[in-house]
Amino acid sequence: MNSDDLVWQTDNYGGLPPRKVDLLLEHGHLDLVIRAAEERGEWFCAERATQELCRSHEFGRALKVTEPFVATGWPTALWAKAGILLRAGRTDEALDLVRPDKEGRTSQTVCRHFAEVLTRAGRVDEAIDLLVPHIGEPWIRTALVEITEGQERDERVLELIAPHAEAARRARDDGRWDYSRSDAQELQARVWERAGCADEAIRVLGKDIAGRRFLVQNTLTAYAELLARHGRLDELRELATGQDAHAVLHIYADALQGRGRAEEAETVMRDAIAADDWVGYRAWLSSALLRDDRLDDAITVAEPGFSWYDCSNLLAPLVHPLLDRPEELLHLLEHPLTVPHHGHEEFQHWWRAFALAGLGRVEEAIAAVEAHPDPWTDPRIVKAGLLSTAGRLAAAALELQALGTVKAREELFEVLVRQGQAAEAIAAHPTVAEQRVDKKRAAEAKTACAPLREDGYSLEPPF
Repeated sequence: MNSDDLVWQTDNYGGLPPRKVDLLLEHGHLDLVIRAAEERGEWFCAERATQELCRSHEFGRALKVTEPFVATGWPTALWAKAGILLRAGRTDEALDLVRPDKEGRTSQTVCRHFAEVLTRAGRVDEAIDLLVPHIGEPWIRTALVEITEGQERDERVLELIAPHAEAARRARDDGRWDYSRSDAQELQARVWERAGCADEAIRVLGKDIAGRRFLVQNTLTAYAELLARHGRLDELRELATGQDAHAVLHIYADALQGRGRAEEAETVMRDAIAADDWVGYRAWLSSALLRDDRLDDAITVAEPGFSWYDCSNLLAPLVHPLLDRPEELLHLLEHPLTVPHHGHEEFQHWWRAFALAGLGRVEEAIAAVEAHPDPWTDPRIVKAGLLSTAGRLAAAALELQALGTVKAREELFEVLVRQGQAAEAIAAHPTVAEQRVDKKRAAEAKTACAPLREDGYSLEPPF
């Protein structure tokens, strides 16, 4: 184990990623997770195992799990150990472990992490002082607001944020776009609200919005959400039906729904579609109708957006909530109004196969995939996935074991866990070293096959 491998794991979700570790824990295999951390250098196993051990106050075992990772000098492991020490009540040890030196205090990242540790240790004022030299950075201001939540330091936080909020307003008055201050007004309102001064937050931020003295849309949506939280629906309606309707009408509709006025919310959005057939209105309404189990109505609303490009396409937002409801998913995909997903027709074939497998119609599902093979996935792995979805785990495992590739072994893991063979699943899963080699080879093969321009970018899609 070395820090380079650990960085690669976190950057690439390598080894056993969080989703797979959680599956093991859901099946009661904490000891296997600990063993995988120790024997295979699996960071996500170590991370999840220590969380579980700390919940049961087994701090000594948690520290033992982290020690090999800490020994590499990897900062993430050091911070994790400090967190365990804090939970164990060993505050001074935790602080000494990660206390930054003079050079470290120049690093915004180090100061942000140490400020969090200080806050958890009850030393809030020291944490604030540590962040003050870096307060010009938006993400540090956000960190300041987050770590002081519930710490009775709102007055001081407001004093620190106020100059940046004023700088944002002055920038807009001068016709400038000072994005380094773009978050300050929203953060100021957030602190006022949590300090019990919501009316002041609404007054000041409302004045900024009315005077167009803000820099980014997030400030506008933050104001709308603030109005919604405090039941100021008349003001919210006025905002949502004006020039900023695209950005905030959905917030008004959500507020109506949250107060039991779903029919009114639907009418508001249908009226908006009639006046301005914008994709965002259709997206909100179709999703709302689906949540109310009105699938056919949702399809009718979304249908004009089924042929639009990528993020504007409205088919996927209806598909994803139905992935565990195969009968309704198949109904959607075979509906006469549903057209192939623009530019990504292969998704629709895969979704249909997935739905068929979920209904136990696995032979039809496999035939559908074979008729429209996915261009970037091995069809044998797809076949195994369909068998697994249909509950035919033994057949799925045989397919993947016969294939034996790194990708197949990754897919085999979940099948074996579901069969009650968790230890075998971990043994079959590729190691971090194997994954790194496989990924490198794939990248080299792709580079060798793709003609490149002088600047190094591909001449063929994806560019």
